[in-house]
Amino acid sequence: MKGIKYDYGMIGLGTMGRNLVLNMSDNGYNVAGFDKNTSQVDLLKKDTADRNIFSTSNLNEFLNTLKTPRVIMLLVPAGKIVDEVIQELKPLLTEDDLLMDCGNSHFTDTNIRIEQLEKSTIHFMGVGISGGELGARHGPSIMPGGTQKVYERVSGMLEAISAKVNGKPCVKWLGPGSAGHYVKMVHNGIEYGIMQLISEAYHLLKDAGQMNNNELHDIFSKWNTGILQSFLIEITADIFAQKDDLTNNSLIDMILDSAKQNGTGSWTSEDAMKLQVSLSVIDIAVSMRNLSTIKTERMAARQKLKGPGYKFKNDTNELVVSLEKALYFSILTTYAQGMSLLHIASEEYTYDLNLENIAGIWRGGCIIRSSLLNDLCTAYLRQPDLPNILMDENLAMKLMQTQRDTRKIIQIGLETGIPLPGIMGSISYYDSYRCGWLPANLIQAQRDYFGAHTYERTDRDGTFHTQWNHNRE
Repeated sequence: MKGIKYDYGMIGLGTMGRNLVLNMSDNGYNVAGFDKNTSQVDLLKKDTADRNIFSTSNLNEFLNTLKTPRVIMLLVPAGKIVDEVIQELKPLLTEDDLLMDCGNSHFTDTNIRIEQLEKSTIHFMGVGISGGELGARHGPSIMPGGTQKVYERVSGMLEAISAKVNGKPCVKWLGPGSAGHYVKMVHNGIEYGIMQLISEAYHLLKDAGQMNNNELHDIFSKWNTGILQSFLIEITADIFAQKDDLTNNSLIDMILDSAKQNGTGSWTSEDAMKLQVSLSVIDIAVSMRNLSTIKTERMAARQKLKGPGYKFKNDTNELVVSLEKALYFSILTTYAQGMSLLHIASEEYTYDLNLENIAGIWRGGCIIRSSLLNDLCTAYLRQPDLPNILMDENLAMKLMQTQRDTRKIIQIGLETGIPLPGIMGSISYYDSYRCGWLPANLIQAQRDYFGAHTYERTDRDGTFHTQWNHNRE
């Protein structure tokens, strides 16, 4: 509208950007939107005819409509496009303007951008946002980093547009620098793990239990009222009920069994390896997406490689009950791995993360929201420096109570030849974590034998090397 100065700017008017603009407008903020794609600009204009929202494909016009110092949110694809937008904006910005990257940027890129823009007295924040299209429109989980002082400039707006749980906004300032994007990366890693586990449960019910999509819908709907209550279980139930517009078959049966990955899951695995943190379920989830993409090769292998040939003949009701507990065990273990990474990364990158706050803002709006997160909040409230939630008395008891069913489900998978790598990874992580002795002494000995890499001893400090007896026949 002519003469109005707008509170906030949004660059990138795709699905997420457009819905966040509408959300901000709902909460009383005047917003200007910019996109080089005129069709996106026109779409926003169509949606906002009666709102105090301005949209344009002219960058100078966009910048001139904003209150100063400006606050501009970016929702563009991660990577070089973010840098291109920044470079285009930089000569047009003035002191104390703030750029908020709300996309899935790698945390190391965020650190570089903060450092570079500081020299120009321009502020930069990495802000993780989770919730997809509906979350952006009606309230996402928001994970901001950067300096606390700069966060306070936008805290009121972010709290207003975020999801709410028991009246509390699902947003907190998480820490300096790239803390927000790092936490969002780990969120996405956990998301990968849980989706893999749910797909394994589906595989077992479909192939071993011979259940049709109506039965699967009923099972997941019931699960969503119990210990597995979560967004991902809820939408899985909906998916099994969806009909295909083109064939009138169940849509799930018409979708190719090949799932690509966009990088955020692998980023989590890569940084965990760098920090020497075990993420077995998340690593497996990334690996299984990669394996799923070689569809032609898998179809050829199916003709050549035979499995055990065993058909499941037991009570399917018992299978459903045990699988619910196994899925709970495995999902809880996945959360444990992600939170363990955050615990280590907090110190390594001087984020000073509050894990209770993180679990709290994940309870609403985001993709991995679940009733389980209430237990995580309680665990961290009792012991803020908890290195791993498996050490919490309440959660440890729940794992011990469900491990038997988890092992039973794994046995069914082994007998029938149905792959359950995520569930297996979760029990292996649990067993390894609770094991006071692991055979890594042999690995140390082997490394010293072939490469003189040295080893540590149980009876004295220091590193040692042995001239091994290289006896060969």
